[in-house]
Amino acid sequence: MSLKRRSVVIDGHRTSVSIEPEFWAALAEIAQARGRGVNALVAEIDRARDGNLSSAIRVFVLKERIRA
Repeated sequence: MSLKRRSVVIDGHRTSVSIEPEFWAALAEIAQARGRGVNALVAEIDRARDGNLSSAIRVFVLKERIRA
């Protein structure tokens, strides 16, 4: 499985994140369902994370999918 690198803006700072395309798609679906943009959702995940941002996004998506 290949990684897809995308630029995101977190609290006004641009950074790049590499995760699998399936996680990007799921993240976009979650953001849309919440009426938010992907950048806003990534910023929320970033504020709550303890480790690597890419890993935090994956864990967030998995937890959201388990709840659904």
